[in-house]
Amino acid sequence: MWLLVFLVSCLVWAGGTYWFLFGRRSPFTLESLRPPGPLELDQKKRDKVLKQGFTREKVPQNLDAIVIGSGIGGMTAAATIAKLDKRVLVLEQHDQAGGCCHTFIDKGFEFDVGLHYIGQLHENSLFRVIMDQITEGQLQFEKLDKHVDTVIMGTGEQRKKYTIHSGKTEMEEHLKKQFPNDIKAVEGFFKLMKTSAKHTPLLATLKLIPQGLALFLLRSGIADLCSSIFRLIGTSTTAVADSMTSNKDLQLIFSYLFYGIAPKESSSVINALLLHHYKRGAYFPKGGASEIPFHITKVIEKYGGRVLVRAPVTRILVDSKGAAYASYHPPPPVYRISPCGFLVGVAVKKGQEEVEVRAPIIISNCGIFNTFKRLLPPEIQAKPAIQRRLDMMKPGRGSLLVFSGFDATEEELGINSSNLWLFKSNDLDEMLDEFFSLGKDEAPENTPLMFITFPSAKDSMWKIRHPGKSCMTILTMVNYEWFEEWKDTTVKKRGDDYTDYKMRFAHHLFNWACMHYPRLREKLVFQDVATPLTNVHYLGAYRGAPYSAEHDLERFQVEAMAKNRCDTPVRNLYISGTTRPFCSTDILSGRLQLWYRWCSTRWSPLCLDGARTDRLRQPLTAEEEAEEEESTRAGCTRQEEAAIRLETEL
Repeated sequence: MWLLVFLVSCLVWAGGTYWFLFGRRSPFTLESLRPPGPLELDQKKRDKVLKQGFTREKVPQNLDAIVIGSGIGGMTAAATIAKLDKRVLVLEQHDQAGGCCHTFIDKGFEFDVGLHYIGQLHENSLFRVIMDQITEGQLQFEKLDKHVDTVIMGTGEQRKKYTIHSGKTEMEEHLKKQFPNDIKAVEGFFKLMKTSAKHTPLLATLKLIPQGLALFLLRSGIADLCSSIFRLIGTSTTAVADSMTSNKDLQLIFSYLFYGIAPKESSSVINALLLHHYKRGAYFPKGGASEIPFHITKVIEKYGGRVLVRAPVTRILVDSKGAAYASYHPPPPVYRISPCGFLVGVAVKKGQEEVEVRAPIIISNCGIFNTFKRLLPPEIQAKPAIQRRLDMMKPGRGSLLVFSGFDATEEELGINSSNLWLFKSNDLDEMLDEFFSLGKDEAPENTPLMFITFPSAKDSMWKIRHPGKSCMTILTMVNYEWFEEWKDTTVKKRGDDYTDYKMRFAHHLFNWACMHYPRLREKLVFQDVATPLTNVHYLGAYRGAPYSAEHDLERFQVEAMAKNRCDTPVRNLYISGTTRPFCSTDILSGRLQLWYRWCSTRWSPLCLDGARTDRLRQPLTAEEEAEEEESTRAGCTRQEEAAIRLETEL
């Protein structure tokens, strides 16, 4: 008897699991793909797509979701929902869409602000499938030279140079040639890379199954029996590197793709995944990084949605029952709300007034700190459930970028598509500890590491779009506190002392770059610097951290990962973007974020539990009120019926 019950239970579980994972409609279809069209080179036509300013009249009627922020996480979620025939509104506070994928033009030079190169876009890869689907096959990529990166350690006569080549087997073999005495260490790290790439979906599974079940599997040790990934994710890169080799140069190679955290505080799995990301080659969007939001926006619009800029969301209101709620300013006519229904929306600043926009759900892509600390009211911020989520992570480091423009071609400058990573020494832990402990006045001339990339050399269309010009971007990590004294000043009007201070960083880093590219100096005609305050203004980055929350070991403890999900303690409010759920740097370009966003929207479209909301945007007429009362007596209001239909469709 008990055996029969057990077998029936297993059958029901297997059938339910299959339906949950594969029985629902997928937003991804081959039929939606079409041959890529010609690149749009007319900047005015591009601006009509990427720079659509917010007005009340442009907001679509009967929205199904609102996304706050147009970064790659939010745009991916919006496009995926749109492909389910839903109307999505993306609200962006900057004057153009894209987040870290946007570009800007100054003095005739175009600069990418966050996307420098992408991996794992080979044919039929999961990432390629996702990018094709959310752009419906319109986004094209250039495959870069197999010499992806050059890593230089030390200065002067003690300088050492290593190169990173892509290729399924070439990457490992090329490193072995450069480290002939550490072949076993190289093999060990590549084994870790393979394990990490193969088993990372198990970490995402922790967020797809019920939280109680996930914690049970972790605490009982069952998860560890299934895979070593649950142990490795919480092991530091330094600990793993020390166990493999004593060669400091090779240890740095294992973690040279820096993102503001020392190897001793970073996860070995994340660093392994970063290097693995380029194993099958590096790519760059044809036409520049802004091609990504350009084509995703068109997909969102195709299904009735919009991407509107200059639309800073000022607040998310929460009703007495703990659901996301917003109100018009000035106050609107009274709306009737059913006993189990909750209105959701956001207040958007337009001039001196606030405009409310309503939808059944809100997805915040502006980071967990901005969402919880700035958009929610203080009484909700103070709730234990919110504080527990905030305590799981801390803000990341700020970044500083130097944008340089040259009146010369790549041939004249002697540059190519390879990136250059420079380090003053081979001990990254010690180097970062010393640098981040420096005072404000000491930091500029003592920056110990930087990344150099030439976007103009990666895009074959650059010579057509910007003939006779080249550009370079330098990136390093800095403390927000070094710039905090100017946080209350206005962009472009922060004063001479601010300009002088940031240019001290620029001069030091540019002079260092000229040691490796001596032709740069005489051809330089434009230079500007983006500090953490720049990131706050243009990207909305909390404390200027482009990667949002710190990617340290505490964040990647498996129990913390199981608890840190896209849903929030505020009903109808969800989180996407750089705080979800793995490392999301400009290098990784949200690959894991996209994968999880796809899983969450494919298998459990935004968990619409409790999102019983009024889909109607106009006040009820007398006739409608009578109908409403009749419907209420029947036990279900019209608002509930609309939301139930939405949930059924999803």
